[in-house]
Amino acid sequence: MRCSLVRSNQWLAAGTAAVLALGLAACGSSGDTSSSTSGSSSSGSSKVSGSISGAGSTLAAPIYSQWGSNLKGQGITLNFQPVGSGAGVTAWEQGTADFAGSDPALGDDEIAAASKQGGDPVHIPTVFGGITVSYNLSGVKAGLKLDGKTVADIYLEKVTKWNDPEIAGQNAGTSLPDKPITVVHRSDSSGTTKGFTQFLADYSPEWKSGPGVDKTIKWPTGTGAKGNNGVAAAVKQTDGAIGYVEQAYALQNSFTFAAVKNKSGKYVLPTLESTSAAGDGLDLPEDLRFTAIDAPGPTAYPIVSQTFVIVHTDLCKGGMTAQKAKVFKALIDYGLGTDGQNAAKQLSYAPLPADLLAKAKAQVAKLTCNGSPIS
Repeated sequence: MRCSLVRSNQWLAAGTAAVLALGLAACGSSGDTSSSTSGSSSSGSSKVSGSISGAGSTLAAPIYSQWGSNLKGQGITLNFQPVGSGAGVTAWEQGTADFAGSDPALGDDEIAAASKQGGDPVHIPTVFGGITVSYNLSGVKAGLKLDGKTVADIYLEKVTKWNDPEIAGQNAGTSLPDKPITVVHRSDSSGTTKGFTQFLADYSPEWKSGPGVDKTIKWPTGTGAKGNNGVAAAVKQTDGAIGYVEQAYALQNSFTFAAVKNKSGKYVLPTLESTSAAGDGLDLPEDLRFTAIDAPGPTAYPIVSQTFVIVHTDLCKGGMTAQKAKVFKALIDYGLGTDGQNAAKQLSYAPLPADLLAKAKAQVAKLTCNGSPIS
């Protein structure tokens, strides 16, 4: 039976890993956590115990907390703080988190800085998450059609009413109200923001040369909210609002969201299948610093974010103890195993395609502790 995700009041009331874990503990990778914590080869953690800390992506926080819940019976404790991708990378760099959870890959300057601190970093992709264009508009059902230029024009404050011809022209037969659009965006340093603004820049030269693409930008208009849960709360509470919200949060809150025009010219709703399709046929660099935004497939939803776990290749030279290195490897082995990837699907995240999953596991195989393989 499909897990019902966590209760919306828990996600909207708090941004801590502890609260997320409370709601998620009821969601096993198959409805029975015993299958995920029995020491099977997919978990890779039957002989390891200890604690590990991470910080970063609010997009990925529910699935990381679920993995932690599933492994708790084996003696592994995960404390993941959903502070946003930018703050997560900073926490990892400063040594207050053992690993960073970041949706965008590190830039070249960030790679250089991290290498000086603890050796070469490694990017391990874990899951895909759709970034919905969610709206709260009385009388209008889900599936409103929007293309990238229109979404950019809304966030540029060029389209300010829901019945604007730019929206109405894509939605013949839909009665749109003469209501102001209330724009909501992230206020924190966010990988979801970087993915969303990359999509806007792909379809709007004005956006590309203006606000631009980053984890934090100067927004032309709108109200800021912290985290995916904060944006979700603001959209839910405001009739006429629009905001970009990670798919699992949008589904949990029963949001209405747009069918967005993809690179092939098709309007596609964010579903598990269309999110997964964005991972097919990607041009993957050797270091796996890729993006799934605006993927080319005809069935792909166009605003899909990859998310990474980032650590130093030599975990111990990067600051972990030998025991923590073993715990981290057990955690990531579980997450990339059958049970961990199935848990992702049950929480409305798309698992990694087979070719990317194999390359992610190859990244894990590179990890060492003081130059020695981690057993």
